[in-house]
Amino acid sequence: MQSKGNSFAAYWDRRMLRILLLGAISGFPWVLIGSALTLWLKEDGISRSTIGWAGLIFGVYAINFLWAPLIDRIKIPILTSIVGHRKAWIMSMQLIILISLIIWSSLSPVDDLAIIVTFGLIIAISSASQDITIDALRIEQIGKDESAAMAAGAATAVVGWWSGYKLGGLITLVTADWIQSLGYANYWQISFIIICSIVILCNIGVFFIPESGTDERLQSQRQDQAAIQNQIGISGNFGRLIAWFTATIISPLFSFFKKNGVKIGLSILGFIFLFKIGEAFLGRMSILFYKEIGFSKSDIAIYSKGLGWITTVSFTLLGGWFAIRAGVIKALFVSGAVMALTNLMFTFLAWSDKSELLFAAAVLLDDLAAAFATVAFVTFISMLVDRNYTATQYALLASIGTAGRTLMASSSGALVDWLNGDWGTFFIITALMVIPSLVLLWFIREKIVLNVN
Repeated sequence: MQSKGNSFAAYWDRRMLRILLLGAISGFPWVLIGSALTLWLKEDGISRSTIGWAGLIFGVYAINFLWAPLIDRIKIPILTSIVGHRKAWIMSMQLIILISLIIWSSLSPVDDLAIIVTFGLIIAISSASQDITIDALRIEQIGKDESAAMAAGAATAVVGWWSGYKLGGLITLVTADWIQSLGYANYWQISFIIICSIVILCNIGVFFIPESGTDERLQSQRQDQAAIQNQIGISGNFGRLIAWFTATIISPLFSFFKKNGVKIGLSILGFIFLFKIGEAFLGRMSILFYKEIGFSKSDIAIYSKGLGWITTVSFTLLGGWFAIRAGVIKALFVSGAVMALTNLMFTFLAWSDKSELLFAAAVLLDDLAAAFATVAFVTFISMLVDRNYTATQYALLASIGTAGRTLMASSSGALVDWLNGDWGTFFIITALMVIPSLVLLWFIREKIVLNVN
């Protein structure tokens, strides 16, 4: 057990550097299929609705739990024995992302929209798959009895994610703007080749992250599988196959509901699904909104990515501290309320004349809310998982949250069009979307079982 009085000391643990890198690796692909792809399609004349529906590729993050058990158990030939089980999966997915970027660099949205979206989907699948392992590796860096370190690790992972997303976005947008200013018509394609270097550097960093708890986890899984085969009473290869399937797919789900009960377990899943929908609706359309009210790619890079990274890092660390001091449930309530209120800042921005000061203020407040909410959310689901099924259970919980944020938010462009471009009303609607989740959390707040000591 770690003292809450020494909350900030947890950030100085060397393990936080590893978690920071893992977070950055997780966040960077969202630049590619979010900011970069959105602006690339927008600047080539693709409609808002089409761009919004193209966001359905994010839906794979909502279903990655379906193949999480396989990633948790299946080894990558040769590479696993060289670098370790978790890292082998991360590096394999990074290679696929690298190849997809190279293919993107030879395509045009006007002529190759379907192919571009297809490889965007491949990037999303690879990213969602590596996230399964990244989250498991991140959680396994921290002992299950270190609740303060877990909250600090969640905050650090969020800082890393936003660093990969915002700094990666800053580099990507500034690079594209600079190449465009040089007179190149294919400035996005050239930019994709340049940012391949970021992917390569990330893979080099992964080599230096140690894996722990692998032997214990595998031993526990083998014992569970043997116990299941003994219970079903079927010997031979067929019995082993059934036992393997049950231990891989069914046991992680059974463990979660056994711990929390069916009613509370389903309520937890409902809260996770609903909590960040409003933030996702705003985030999916924010780049288009900035562009339509007159800000350039460089303006967006400086305020939304550069300034946004500084504020997000600061508020994420404070959010982690708050989660340690106040407790994760109270942190969820506070951050949810703040997240709803700050969405209204974008209504003021939409209904005012173009103002860089108001733009900066909206970005700052949005990043404050998002940082607090994300830290509380990641800490919450990290404390729910069973260490014997880390990858599978975390992927299940995270993907349910992603389902709300991505599948539903894909209609954000259509909603703006239905409102005839009334951005102010759109942002009011997004502010109201968090209320159902907070009502649900209130009713189950005292019945949730977390791994805290």
